[in-house]
Amino acid sequence: MSVPRPAAVIVLAAGEGTRMKSRTPKILHELCGRALVDHMLAAARGLRPGRLIVVVGHERERVRSHLERTSPEAQVVVQAEQRGTGHAVRVALETAGAVDGTVLVTYGDTPLLRTATLAALLERHAHDGNAVTVLTAEVPDPRGYGRIVRDTTGAVLEIVEEKDAGPEQRAIREMNSGVYAFDGLLLADAVKRVSTSNAQGEEYLTDVLSILRGDGHRVGAHVAADHVEVEGVNDRVQLAFARRVLNSRLLEAHMRAGVTVIDPDSTWVDVDVTLEPDTVIHPGTQLHGRTAVAAGAEIGPASTLTDTIVGEGALVRNAVCVEAEIGPEAVVGPYTYLRPGTVLARKVKAGTYVEMKNARVGEGAKVPHLTYVGDAVIGKGANIGASTIFVNYDGVAKHPTTVGEHAFVGCDTMLVAPVNIGDGAYTAAGSVIDGDVPPGAIGVARGRQRNIEGWVARRRAGTRSAEAALRAAEAENQQGSGT
Repeated sequence: MSVPRPAAVIVLAAGEGTRMKSRTPKILHELCGRALVDHMLAAARGLRPGRLIVVVGHERERVRSHLERTSPEAQVVVQAEQRGTGHAVRVALETAGAVDGTVLVTYGDTPLLRTATLAALLERHAHDGNAVTVLTAEVPDPRGYGRIVRDTTGAVLEIVEEKDAGPEQRAIREMNSGVYAFDGLLLADAVKRVSTSNAQGEEYLTDVLSILRGDGHRVGAHVAADHVEVEGVNDRVQLAFARRVLNSRLLEAHMRAGVTVIDPDSTWVDVDVTLEPDTVIHPGTQLHGRTAVAAGAEIGPASTLTDTIVGEGALVRNAVCVEAEIGPEAVVGPYTYLRPGTVLARKVKAGTYVEMKNARVGEGAKVPHLTYVGDAVIGKGANIGASTIFVNYDGVAKHPTTVGEHAFVGCDTMLVAPVNIGDGAYTAAGSVIDGDVPPGAIGVARGRQRNIEGWVARRRAGTRSAEAALRAAEAENQQGSGT
């Protein structure tokens, strides 16, 4: 049967998350390029719900600001006092209004939960005609979880918290994920009747199940295929575990789509990274943000790309690239830093110990090594010699440099911006160029060399340098005398 769209999804995201020991709200901690809550919202969004409601509490303004950027369609509801999960749902329904239809309740700290698993829960809920269906999982070690107690027909009798469970119940390995599909109108009524007569004085959503069952309604369960999906993130250890699991999923999907990942254990990708078939990812590579790599490109080893576009057949080795664009068949690295605004055309070379910022480099141009290029336009086929510095900053403002097509900039040149090097022009090695060089000319700006004979013997007498110079002079004299 087709999966019904939920009338609403309520994401509970009000907790403080004290075990994270962080100034950052737990649900805003990131893994694989998204905050925890954004992973859950993405999974919920895949169900095409009629309404998407997020309950916030701790650091509410900070969380609200984040959600306005990432999920502007979500309705944010404030739980001013965190008095339990049942209270959070009651506040959500009192603020947003009762919902006629299926209401899915889930959490902002379960980043591994997939849309497909939530869809299967909704399908089971509709098929069985339940008032509530709880998502459960069979876990190897159920300690710390609420246990699902069923009757002989398999119907859910209750959820027993571990502290209240007897020996027989503690042996149950089916645990409560805390994710539920409810009949919306029944939920709105039952959640008002949840008691606070417990050790914590809180309203627990689990009590809604016993209320609905007591009213004669059917309570069911759906067992998740993989228990890892329903595990929440409560501390940094669990955050790291979730990151490994999600990264492994992403890499597997890429590999099955035709990408070669040499060493998945040392390769990390974010959820919004796109990789075309026949891309090769070498060990030690991290691809972040909306990085996009075209077919046939090779990335790594030891490269980190953030929000960077890589063209077909490009080669990027031992490089850090941020908000850059690398053209087809370009070669970058090793030990290259491409900063925001850098655009390399087809077959450009940006070589060893090269740093570029806000630079546009024309087709086939070469910046082979030991060079800084900032705020510049380099023409097609130009060659930038080793140890060239584009001197773009005067202490107050940044200034541009233009290097023409097929120009040749000699080694150890300082190009003091603003300055233009014309098409086909040269600069002599060791020059400080602070004036324009016309097309076809050579710019020479360096002092003339002079040698002071005997300086070492006079000023560095007794040193090894002086001794070496003396030996060389004696050898030259002997050769001159023919002995």
